[in-house]
Amino acid sequence: MAETILELHGITKIFPGVRALDQVQFDLRAGEIHALMGENGAGKSTFIKVIMGVHQAEEGQMLLYGQPVHFKSTRDAQKAGIAAIYQHVTAYPHLTVAENIFTGHLKKRFGIVQWKQMYEEADSLLKELNADFDSRALMGSLSVAQQQMVEIAKALSVHARIIIMDEPTAALTKRESEELYRITRKLRDEGVSIIFISHRFEDMYALASRVTVFRDSRYIGTYDVNGITNADLIKAMVGREINELFPKPKVELGEEVLRVEGLSRTGYFKDVSFHVRKGEILGLTGLVGARRTEVVQTIFGAEKLTAGKIFLEGQPVKIRRPAEAMKLGIGLLPENRQIEGLILDWGIGRNITLTELKSFVQGIFLNEKKENLVSKQLAEQVDTKAVTVFDKASSLSGGNQQKVVVAKALGSDFKVLILDEPTKGVDVGAKAAIYEIMGELAQAGYAIVMISSEMPEILGMCDRIVVMCEGRVSGELSREEATQEKILELAMLKQTATEGSV
Repeated sequence: MAETILELHGITKIFPGVRALDQVQFDLRAGEIHALMGENGAGKSTFIKVIMGVHQAEEGQMLLYGQPVHFKSTRDAQKAGIAAIYQHVTAYPHLTVAENIFTGHLKKRFGIVQWKQMYEEADSLLKELNADFDSRALMGSLSVAQQQMVEIAKALSVHARIIIMDEPTAALTKRESEELYRITRKLRDEGVSIIFISHRFEDMYALASRVTVFRDSRYIGTYDVNGITNADLIKAMVGREINELFPKPKVELGEEVLRVEGLSRTGYFKDVSFHVRKGEILGLTGLVGARRTEVVQTIFGAEKLTAGKIFLEGQPVKIRRPAEAMKLGIGLLPENRQIEGLILDWGIGRNITLTELKSFVQGIFLNEKKENLVSKQLAEQVDTKAVTVFDKASSLSGGNQQKVVVAKALGSDFKVLILDEPTKGVDVGAKAAIYEIMGELAQAGYAIVMISSEMPEILGMCDRIVVMCEGRVSGELSREEATQEKILELAMLKQTATEGSV
């Protein structure tokens, strides 16, 4: 058995009104990839920040190579050989890759920055990772996957022997995730120890030898990956068995609510047609580049339509901006909840009531008591985990942020609800809760369009599935006939899907 290099015992962290960590423990071995899993709000992010010296624990002890350590800052952690790569890359987009890699520890001699040496060392680090860009590129010009690579290079630049990766695959495609797996395994083989935090079971099975589970800020257990089943892991994470992860209720479908015919937007998609009925969940899926998001953004009025028609309850409508779509009863939950779905510095309650704020105005005054009561009821309806509705949205975990976006939709009088990757980046417990809410909305008569790249949820939740490929509809499948193989076959029908110019 490999040497244990990092140990944490009885770690407790308390914020006002919240016990964020309660007597948790963890250990990491040399040359190991150790997965850390748990629902959103389980305490994983706080735990990382304790290790990195961002937060100071009220109780507990941390040992590094058998010796007690206490980090008062991230610089202390870095000096000890520990680096963290966070889910949301904190880059400087207008600086070069090299400048981002060496931020905080620029190569200097007699107070003068040694630019040539710095760029050479940065290029050497990038070469180790098989990067297809050089250190003089601007950080803002890189893809999310490339920026993750720079973050790894940054960790290597401080000679980190322990690297913490927080949800590194959340925003990556399957191909990009495979490349990250390759780099992670390479680091492990070179003796680097890695704590890999993820909601995705496939990440854990692909990389980790052990997995530790936190739940409700407490340590639940550490398991050998080869010896734990999905069912056991889900039970450890959420405290109950999820016998049916996709609680799709049977709903008698009503009349057609939304129909689009021949929608086109030059350079993006062409001749897209589909419809959705009352109580129906319509899946919209395809591979990366299928242009699903662009289609729904255009329906919602966020982008300009080149050609085609939109019908709502049988009547043609023209939608030129999102305000018009919402007035007609069409709501959109965007893929990027942090930028497009929430105002992070605002309270949870105000985020929930934002689109319906006018309804709380009496005369020239805002009835804040009524607003707070409604927002509290809606937050409770989707089981948002927060102390009060006055907490900032930025203080919530990813899954709870998504629930706030859903609550905002529930507070509006919508007929059609478009959900763009509604469970992206959230854990299995939060996914189950969101699926349950979707089922309840369908039963209440909403017509739902769900965009998803996750095949199991498309198959598990949708009544019909429309498949797109490179800006064209390549096929449609009923719930009964849909299989993963049929969906993939349609998603790759390039010749059929791309006849003519998009």
